[in-house]
Amino acid sequence: MDLINLEEEENKKIRALLVGAPAADISELEGLVKTLGYEIVRSVILNRMEQNPVYGFGKGKAEEIAALSKELECDLIIFDFEISPRKQRNWEKLAKIPVIDRQEVILRIFASRAQTKEAVLQVQLAQLEYARPRLAHSYGDMARQRGGNFGAKGSGETQLELDIRKIREKIQQLKKELEQVVHDRETQRKRREKIPLPTCALAGYTNAGKSSLLNALTGADVFVEDKLFATLDPTTRKLQLKSSIKTSGDEKGFGANILLTDTVGFISNLPHSLVNAFKSTLEEAQRANLILLVLDSSDEKAEFQYNTVVKVLEEIGAEKTPRIIVLNKIDKIEDNPAQLAKMTALFPDAVKISAKTHEGFELLSAKICDELLGEEVDYIIPMDKQFLLNEARKNGIILEENWLDDGIHIKVKGGELKKNPRLSNLLSPHAENPEQAAKSQQEPETTGFKKKFGSDW
Repeated sequence: MDLINLEEEENKKIRALLVGAPAADISELEGLVKTLGYEIVRSVILNRMEQNPVYGFGKGKAEEIAALSKELECDLIIFDFEISPRKQRNWEKLAKIPVIDRQEVILRIFASRAQTKEAVLQVQLAQLEYARPRLAHSYGDMARQRGGNFGAKGSGETQLELDIRKIREKIQQLKKELEQVVHDRETQRKRREKIPLPTCALAGYTNAGKSSLLNALTGADVFVEDKLFATLDPTTRKLQLKSSIKTSGDEKGFGANILLTDTVGFISNLPHSLVNAFKSTLEEAQRANLILLVLDSSDEKAEFQYNTVVKVLEEIGAEKTPRIIVLNKIDKIEDNPAQLAKMTALFPDAVKISAKTHEGFELLSAKICDELLGEEVDYIIPMDKQFLLNEARKNGIILEENWLDDGIHIKVKGGELKKNPRLSNLLSPHAENPEQAAKSQQEPETTGFKKKFGSDW
C-alpha cells in the first residue's frame, strides 16, 4: 500500500493558483502553465496594484490569496508579472508554499524542451542567472522547494543552489562551454555558406505552426505538438522551391534549392535573460535572407502576436530583413467569414496557407522565389547550345520553356544566376533584353537576394 501511495504521489499533478495584474488577460499564462503539465485550480485577477514593498499590493489582499491557496490545497502560486526576490521570499513565508512568476514558468518550459547541447547550456545559464539573486532570500529546505517536480533539470543541484559561490563558478563554466558550442555552430554555418544557397527563416509566435510548416514543405520530422514551445532547437532543412513550368506540350514541377530554418517561437514579455541566452539561435533569423513571419490565422489575438514578433525581431537586429507574412491554419477559418475578413483586412499582402492541407503552397513558393531569387530574365538559347539549358535547370528556376523555330525560349530567375557568374556570362549574349539581364547582375538589394557574407546586408 505504501508503494502504491508513493506512486500516486509521484504522479500527482501540481495544483497551481494563478494571479494576474488588473485588467490583464491571463489566458497566455494559463497556456504556459498547462504546457508544464500543472493543474490550474483557479485564476485570480487583481483589482488594483499598490506600491507595497512587502507583497507588491495590500497586505489584506495578500493574506486573502494565501488563505485561498490553502483552502484550495494548492502546491504553487504563480504570478503573471515579475516579482522581486524579496517579495518572493515574503510571499513564500506567508503562503507556506513555493511562489514563482511568469519568467520562471517560461524558464521551466524551455528547460523541459531543450534537446541539443547548446539549448541545454543556454537554459541552464538563464536559470542560474535568474536564480542567483533569489537564493540569498530563500527560506526552508531549498531542495524541497526548487527540486523534484518544481525543479527544471533533475536532481543533484541542492548544494549548488545553497552555495552562491559555486553558482558563480558554474555560470562561468557554462559560459565557456557555450562559447565553444557557439564557435562550433559558427563553423558549421560557414561551411553551409560555402554552398551559396539563399536562406529563409520561419519566425512567429509560439504555436503558430512553424514546425508543421517546415515538415510539410521539406518532409522534415520536427516534433510537433499543440503546446507552447513544442520545439526549442532550430532545425535547418533544404527546400526545393517549385513552380509550374510551361513547356511545349508538357507541364511539370521544377525548382531551385534554399535553406529553410525553424526558429524558437516568440512570446510576449519574453524574459531578456532568454533573449540573451538564445542570441546565437535567434541569429538564424537575423542572418536569413528572408523571414517568413508565420501567424495563426484562427487566433483572435493574431494582430497582438504579430506586433510581439516584430518587436522581438527588432531586438535581435532583424527589423530590416525582408519578410513575407504567412497566415497559417487557414483551413480553420474557411467556415468563419468574419475571422477571414478580419485577417484579410489586417494583413492584405499576406499569403494564406494551411500546413495541414498544403493549401496556398504554390503561391508561397512563388512569393519566396520573387523575394530571394530576383527578377525574371528572358533568354533565347540556340539549338546547338542546349547544354546552356541543362545548366540553367541546375542553377535557377525556369518559369517557362518553349522550343520554337528560332531557339529555346526560357524565362529564369536572375537572382540565381548571380551565384554562377560563368553561366551568367554564357547566357548574356542570348538575352532578349540586354538591359534586363544587366539589371539582374546588380547588387542583391535591388533584386531581393541579399549578400550571404558580411553583416552590412
